[in-house]
Amino acid sequence: MAGLTIEQKVEIVEALEKGEPVWRIARRMSIQPRTIRKWRQRARAEGRAGLESTLGRPAKGALSSYESAISEALRHWRQANPGWGATTLLTELTYHDAFQGQKLPSRSTIARFLNEEGLVEASAPAVLLPSSSPVKAKHPHQVWEMDARGYERIPDVGMVSLIDLNDRFSHARLLSYPCYLGRDRVERHAQTADYQAALRTAFMQWGLPEMLQVDHESVFYDNRTRSPFPTRFHLWLVALGIPLTFIPVHQPTAQGMTERSHQLWYRQVIQGQTFPDWAALFEALRKRCFVLNHRLPCRSTGDQPPLVALPDARHSDKLYQLLHEPEMLSLQRVYDYLAQGRWFRFVSQNGTLSLGGSIYYLGPQWHKQQAEITFQPGEKTLLFHDDSGQLITTKPLQGISIATLMGDISDLSGLPPFQLTLPFSWAEQRSARLFETIS
Repeated sequence: MAGLTIEQKVEIVEALEKGEPVWRIARRMSIQPRTIRKWRQRARAEGRAGLESTLGRPAKGALSSYESAISEALRHWRQANPGWGATTLLTELTYHDAFQGQKLPSRSTIARFLNEEGLVEASAPAVLLPSSSPVKAKHPHQVWEMDARGYERIPDVGMVSLIDLNDRFSHARLLSYPCYLGRDRVERHAQTADYQAALRTAFMQWGLPEMLQVDHESVFYDNRTRSPFPTRFHLWLVALGIPLTFIPVHQPTAQGMTERSHQLWYRQVIQGQTFPDWAALFEALRKRCFVLNHRLPCRSTGDQPPLVALPDARHSDKLYQLLHEPEMLSLQRVYDYLAQGRWFRFVSQNGTLSLGGSIYYLGPQWHKQQAEITFQPGEKTLLFHDDSGQLITTKPLQGISIATLMGDISDLSGLPPFQLTLPFSWAEQRSARLFETIS
């Protein structure tokens, strides 16, 4: 491999023969573990002779049938421009004067060459979130769907995106929450606090669902990595005891009812209407919710309004009150959920990595190396391992508390409570509701 001398390659092979682990050789020689594995395979296949040639056409490999100048050029360009991929390198070859009229490799051949030479940055393994599989609802409030409609400019109100909630089984239209995005232009998208506000409003009226189904919006799912850490919104639901499920990527039809409800709410409330302010829009949507569920026929429920066809869908029987949310949240549920996951992150130049929005320090000696991270629920600590599986260090879990999961609830003080608040603790209110149900 380019960049290593014969002596270094021999040193690698000898160290491996003595039983020194890959991670220790990599750290001692300041090279990537994949480079060590490459030369271990070469030595096993060809012996010491396979380590001696560093120039010219390789005895084997993706470019063994091409002029050696091509592999040398590709190697040089890639080292000088780490961001150039196989397509860019092929373009450079095609238009370079020195290679006009020569047989050129394909893009896939160049990609194999880069991989053989260790010139491809290692990618983290793809590890899905531990989540419940989508289920077919068999009773009311077993599965709710939630999605946000594209933004709409509403005169005198501003830019608004409707966050719509529906019950899959009863087809009840649970809520359309007007998320305010800005006065005259879109300054942001719906964020965690907006979706929490929508759900809390629905919880207060309908109770808690058994499960919530969403798409892969970044608020719900970290799309920037192959091993995503659960978002704060996700962990908030976990703490409430509500599993979060995700529809297949790029398949919005999996939430067809909610996709259709976007147009329903727009035509029923917003189209052709004006509102003096956001509060008036919110109240109009809330009042129309009663009409959609109690008066307007729905083909999916035998041309009856959803709550006329299924009166049991009026409430899930799982009480929720905003003032008692801190008592309802369980961090142990969060810890048990995190214990099922594992995550992969590369260590930065200053020896840190980011997980779940928090920064953890491992040390500069791990720069560019990939750490595998697991969670120990008993000690509430993260365990960091190198690519050979050896434990590097442990760190306390950061950024997870009742307060951080709840976020700022001050903006919800003006929303209608829907339920009368009794002067009892949450446990006492649950007992009172149980007595009411039994009697």
